[in-house]
Amino acid sequence: MEVSLYGTHMTLAASGASLQEILLAEPRGFCAGVDRAIEIVERALEKFGAPIYVRHEIVHNTYVVNDLKAKGAIFIEALDAVPAGATLVFSAHGVSRAVQDEAAARGFRIFDATCPLVTKVHVEVAKLHRQGYEFIMIGHKGHPEVEGTMGQLDSGIHLVEDVADVARLQPAQTERLALVTQTTLSVDDAAEIAAAVKARFPGVREPKQQDICYATQNRQDAVKIISARVDVLIVVGSPTSSNSNRLAELARKLGTPSYMVDAAEELQASWFDGRPRVGLTAGASAPEILVNQVIARLKALGAVSVRKMAGIEETVKFPLPKGLKRQANPAGSGTGEASNDA
Repeated sequence: MEVSLYGTHMTLAASGASLQEILLAEPRGFCAGVDRAIEIVERALEKFGAPIYVRHEIVHNTYVVNDLKAKGAIFIEALDAVPAGATLVFSAHGVSRAVQDEAAARGFRIFDATCPLVTKVHVEVAKLHRQGYEFIMIGHKGHPEVEGTMGQLDSGIHLVEDVADVARLQPAQTERLALVTQTTLSVDDAAEIAAAVKARFPGVREPKQQDICYATQNRQDAVKIISARVDVLIVVGSPTSSNSNRLAELARKLGTPSYMVDAAEELQASWFDGRPRVGLTAGASAPEILVNQVIARLKALGAVSVRKMAGIEETVKFPLPKGLKRQANPAGSGTGEASNDA
């Protein structure tokens, strides 16, 4: 038996023991930005009727997207697929200025479901651009959030995906450089790349608050804790979900075998051979119903107990955009709903 460095348990992997216990990471699953984005689509469907058009997947989760499709949402990439006069929702990842301008020019009824923490980055880019700054963005090429942020400007944002990219940077000037980050990155990887940027450009301006969102940070911190206490980690999340992928990668870096599943049916019994204690978490775009289905499947494979680990309680809630308020019933009706619009 091998004693964990954290002193919290003794791994039984060498004993050949079968699956016994499920440890639930806390926090896990939906964040405030995902909750808000889904509610925007559902409120728009309720108020204006189907179909509602959504540019790109509202969040990167297969279950969520299919559920909204069944309710009348149509997911598109090109705005020419949206008929005149239709209602259009921008996804939680944000969009470029060109997409915003085209949508406005076409006269759509528009609701912006961009996560407010992504919008914060967009606002900072616009403000510093007016002051003559160029930008270095840490992120993954092709990710819609990166495309949306880089698309806030016509030029002057340089993308770096790793430390090697930093050495190849050729900004037009170095007196006014600012650093921005995709919100769903590995905290540790982003810090390593940011350190390389600061080493090469000591005067680079960093964000007043880190761009990586609170939910990404919290879920990664929870994985760091749970990984030391389990024999294998299951991450519930879709392959396109950046923050879900980072959770699985983090566990592996810490020496814990990890698998990411989009649905309970993807679990394989062989993953748990000689691994009696399984950890379970979910990316910020994965609903709790999928976690519950994975738990049921793990119980069918032999797990006899479920234990929730202590963790940060998230209370963040973002307001909905104007125009999606449910009108409260007249006083005395007893059935009115308070608005959560800002």
